[in-house]
Amino acid sequence: MRTWQVERRKRTRHLIELGGLVVKAGLIDLTGDDRATILGALLWMADKLKSDQGAQARELWGAKGKQAFEADPATQKGTDRTVSGVRR
Repeated sequence: MRTWQVERRKRTRHLIELGGLVVKAGLIDLTGDDRATILGALLWMADKLKSDQGAQARELWGAKGKQAFEADPATQKGTDRTVSGVRR
């Protein structure tokens, strides 16, 4: 397999995993699959991370995400299961 094909597959897998996080967070159902709303929320997060409150937001959101992973049996260490390609 060519190098560009390997890199493309890595990128595709990464994007699928990120999409899985959107699903795992329930954003599809909560927004009615409104992609403009989802993008707006992501842009709001990016602005928050760029602000003087960025470190605090990163810490808070990181802790909340870790709790969600730990509460989900599909993402527990030692299991083979993943949800929508999402991993820790």
